[in-house]
Amino acid sequence: MPLDPNAESRYDRTRLRQWAHGRARSAGVERRDLLKLFAAGAVAAGPLGLAAGGTATAADTTAADAAASGAAPQPGIVKALPPELFTVRGTNAETNFAALRGTGQLTPVDRFFVRNHTATPRIDADSWRLKIWGSGLAGGPVEFTYDRLRSLPSVERTLFIECAGNGRSFYTTQQGQQVSGTAWTLGAIGVARWRGVRLSDVLRLAGVTRRAVDVLPRGLDAEVLANGVNLGRVRRPLPVSKALDDVLLAYEMNGEPLPPDHGAPVRVVVPDWIGISSIKWVGDIEVSDEPLYSPWNTDLYRLFGPDQPAGGSAPLTRQTLKSAFELEPGATVPVYRTRLLTGRSWSAAAPVHRVEVSTDGGARWQRARLHDAPRRGGWVRWSLPWTPRATGATALLARATDATGRTQPETAAYNTQGYLFDAVVRHPVLVV
Repeated sequence: MPLDPNAESRYDRTRLRQWAHGRARSAGVERRDLLKLFAAGAVAAGPLGLAAGGTATAADTTAADAAASGAAPQPGIVKALPPELFTVRGTNAETNFAALRGTGQLTPVDRFFVRNHTATPRIDADSWRLKIWGSGLAGGPVEFTYDRLRSLPSVERTLFIECAGNGRSFYTTQQGQQVSGTAWTLGAIGVARWRGVRLSDVLRLAGVTRRAVDVLPRGLDAEVLANGVNLGRVRRPLPVSKALDDVLLAYEMNGEPLPPDHGAPVRVVVPDWIGISSIKWVGDIEVSDEPLYSPWNTDLYRLFGPDQPAGGSAPLTRQTLKSAFELEPGATVPVYRTRLLTGRSWSAAAPVHRVEVSTDGGARWQRARLHDAPRRGGWVRWSLPWTPRATGATALLARATDATGRTQPETAAYNTQGYLFDAVVRHPVLVV
């Protein structure tokens, strides 16, 4: 049964209280160091002035040094990043949304965005091991090889993964608000057909007990350094209810073995939740009978700001609602010539069932034609024919409504780290 969103909210509020009162265990970082990061994040315009995506990394420094010396920066990404497909942002690569036009429902691997906190590791599947351990198990640690994992009953699901900061740049360009982190536009999302095993099956084989509270997957990429603190490897706890509900351990993407940049040999895929939850290159999973915290749900991936709760929000879980045009920003279009506007809309809360488009900056709206059956976990492609009747600069707008009745707002709720932007985006074009 799908996890109740109200249960997620209760979990978030409970974890926030536990963290604030020191009743949660910090997994891998001294609490005094987490408190230092937490305090700085709560009072600053952004957390500690951290770099792309909220962490300063060795790979960021390498890229900055290379740029300063005139050399081409090395983003630590394995696959090719042609400029017509990607915009490179530090250690990350954003998909140029116009490159998705005509590609179908699934995002081709060669244009699927890359979010790295350090650099892509190359891990041999034959020597890879997944260790399940912790106080929430009936016995001691259990290890799975790649072959053993693949021998378990498999499932396939078409799901999007989206960075929590997708759309972050529009806080500044549309709302005039300064935020920290990678200046994503709308290309930090991709939809793939993931094949793997249910995390619940693996946890049950490992002996998960009723005492289990949190499940903490940890990646095998390099440790992250921020402001003199070693944050360790990327990891973020899940409530055991979510881990036993719909989470996958994926080893294939669009019918092929996972590529290095997307988590090979095995990654976590957490439906509907912010991308940091879907840990890549997973190497171990702690199952705990007490609450867990890591830097990725204390100082990072929470909401800070004047309109947020004092001391910050609870850790972020579910993603939000967005729409994007498959057209280059600032594109030139001829007057009196009909063209088919295309785009995609998605929501983590419920299937998108209506998309409206404005071709005159928001004065009038028309309903777009949907090309996919609305479904949870994916996006819908849509189109609308447009014949410009006057020359000059204008803005195209698209707004989605999902099955909960929620429609994209005119402005997004401000937070200093620029997470969960969900407002209608003004897409500039020039009619000539």
